Amino acid sequence: MSPLRTLFAAVLSLSTGSAWAQLPDTEADAPEAESAKASEPKAPLTVAPCTSALPALRTPMSFMPGEVLEFDLDAMGAQAGTMTMRVHKQKDGNLPIQVEAKTNSFFSKVRRVRGSATAYLHPRTLRPKRYVEDTMENEQRRKVDVAFGQKERTVKVDYQFGQRPKGQFNYTFDKDGLDVAGAIYLLRQLPLKENLDVCFDVYGVRRMWRMQGSVLKREQVTTPLGQFNAWHMTGTAVRLDRPKQKREVHVWISDDARRLPLAAVGTIDLGAVRATLTSVSRPGEKPQTSEGQETMKW
Repeated sequence: MSPLRTLFAAVLSLSTGSAWAQLPDTEADAPEAESAKASEPKAPLTVAPCTSALPALRTPMSFMPGEVLEFDLDAMGAQAGTMTMRVHKQKDGNLPIQVEAKTNSFFSKVRRVRGSATAYLHPRTLRPKRYVEDTMENEQRRKVDVAFGQKERTVKVDYQFGQRPKGQFNYTFDKDGLDVAGAIYLLRQLPLKENLDVCFDVYGVRRMWRMQGSVLKREQVTTPLGQFNAWHMTGTAVRLDRPKQKREVHVWISDDARRLPLAAVGTIDLGAVRATLTSVSRPGEKPQTSEGQETMKW
């Protein structure tokens, strides 16, 4: 699997520490593996359940419709592309969160990727009702439509890659079931404090993962947008049907009313993958853009 493919799978929804759980393995992503997995009986659950549900969300919300966040994406030390996250106006009782990502000209020489993901969240609980992806890799289109049953704790995944036959997976989750695009917005609303433990299940790349983490400490970080006091969250995402597959993640969220996702770093077999916030636009506020800092320091 190319580094580009690995990068994009992770950053289509960057932002959440849990998004880094998306990093797929070659076997799981191969066409023959899909058909084999579909016919296999479900593996027994061997990942420890969450000891408690996520805490109640703090109010008021730190974001609002019209907020636009832009990120630079880096893979193994080289800039690989950009990502934009937008909060749309409520529609049909849902709050749409849209993530768009694309490779830069350098990585496009290897593989050209452009795609989007949209999470439809409950406007108060920020739990997803639906999550969709639409991605073009060179000339191949990848589409995924995920339905969450919050009462039943079910996740139904319908997907199609190019001209291959459509496929489907059906999962369940433990106490909290999120998607990779919307999870960062829920994390922004948690009552962050040192040693706060968090645990939830998250959908990414046709699989369910269990994210177990905690707030490590409050740090001062330097970003392309300047200096911030931020909460450093760290954790490990474990794939529920293959517990040996794990991903370490780190996320920094600003300790202010905006709770901005300043950066997310994931470790993979090939090295580090990082997303760094470079621009913020919010209704009623002066846009904030990069001050020329090349790297993030903490």
